[in-house]
Amino acid sequence: MPGDEGKLKKRITILDEEHHRVPFSKGLTANAIMASGLAPGRAYYVAADIEEYLISEDKLEIQANELRKLIYNFLTEKIGGHYAVNYWRYVSFSSMNKPLVILIGGSTGVGKSTIATMLATRLSIVRIVSTDAIREVMRAFFSRELMPTIHTSSFDAESALLHPLPAHVDPVVAGFREQSLSVLVGVRAIINRALKEGTHIIIEGAHIVPGFIAPEQFPDALIVPLLVAVADEKMHRSHFYIREVETQGTRPFQRYVEHFDNIRRIQDYIMQLAEATGVKTVESVNLDAAVSEVVDYIINAAYEMAKKEKVGQEAAQFL
Repeated sequence: MPGDEGKLKKRITILDEEHHRVPFSKGLTANAIMASGLAPGRAYYVAADIEEYLISEDKLEIQANELRKLIYNFLTEKIGGHYAVNYWRYVSFSSMNKPLVILIGGSTGVGKSTIATMLATRLSIVRIVSTDAIREVMRAFFSRELMPTIHTSSFDAESALLHPLPAHVDPVVAGFREQSLSVLVGVRAIINRALKEGTHIIIEGAHIVPGFIAPEQFPDALIVPLLVAVADEKMHRSHFYIREVETQGTRPFQRYVEHFDNIRRIQDYIMQLAEATGVKTVESVNLDAAVSEVVDYIINAAYEMAKKEKVGQEAAQFL
């Protein structure tokens, strides 16, 4: 149709803060909208509606800040105020140009990796690092004799403890703690690298233990720790069967079930630490609900940190 051909010829240009002209992209706009917590499909429809509105209004050049306000208004009117507020808060702390470092802990089999992957898509974060990968690299440099616990799994690290423990100490927890503290050397190095490069990152794994890395240790980043857990034992056990099927047997169900009691003891321990240190715990029962809860929490936690820092900086000007 002639009218459609006219629309196709029109191109929208965004003028950024440095007066660079970049073409409008529905895909990139949808990525920005997903930071509100909106699912990818719905975010793309909103981006398409915005494009259609700009063309119909013959607004073929738009300031970046004006576009952000337009997105906020579209979310408010078409989706809901909750998503609009989330989007605006994400924009607010992103403007600080401080790396967002998300730390996702949890015992084996609770769904940390899956949540991290979905979260990365929602927040347009391209870097995800697993503490298992960090541990694997460390194994190449440190022999079993020098650092024995990193050569075991997190749930049977007590088998590598070299020294006897007091009677009141749980050996499963002691082995897990020792392995986690070793792996955290690599985690801190990864965070420092993200700071140097100014990139957002998600680090997930059993070795992300509540309280072991405090946000104030990295003042140049927005550090958001959280814990994923599965309270129901039967549901937790079923995750291992699903994982065996999804990995075509490379992560066998039987191996994890044999150590299931240890895995649950580790979860109890880190949940106690989360409560003691004020780290958010997310129940991984319904995956979509868990991801939405995580997105909401991260956006609001990072926004509050950024707001406090901004207030502190403004107050410092008067000292």
